[in-house]
Amino acid sequence: MKISEYLNPELIKLDLASETKDELFPEMVQLFVKNGLVTDAAEAVRILEEREEKMSTGVGNGIGIPHGKLAEAKRSILALGISRNGIDYDSLDGEPVYIVITIFANPENPAQHIEVLAEISRLFAIPEFAQRIRNARSAQEVLDIISAQE
Repeated sequence: MKISEYLNPELIKLDLASETKDELFPEMVQLFVKNGLVTDAAEAVRILEEREEKMSTGVGNGIGIPHGKLAEAKRSILALGISRNGIDYDSLDGEPVYIVITIFANPENPAQHIEVLAEISRLFAIPEFAQRIRNARSAQEVLDIISAQE
């Protein structure tokens, strides 16, 4: 499983404008909409919000992984965003989120969703990996950093 196979430069946003989770979810969903991967933006945002009500997807160390099951996702789809100022996210460690990886999984293929989450966790456990992503100056550079670690 390679996360880089699920991303392209158009699904990476280096300058998230959102300051809160409520602003963030629609901003991230728009990356999927612009790339023709999601047509019902309101439903996609609702799914992220519903999942977030159960427990924060701000996993700590400046990382947020909002995710959910979306019927129109034929396979797991990912988008990555970077906030230069941090997002008030109600993270498990109480700290702001700087890197957001949004995932929508096909409800019929939960195993793929679990594999994607596991690979993201593995990558971000690598020392300095998150900092290198935060320091990236282009979407291609983000992809190159991810590919080099896979």
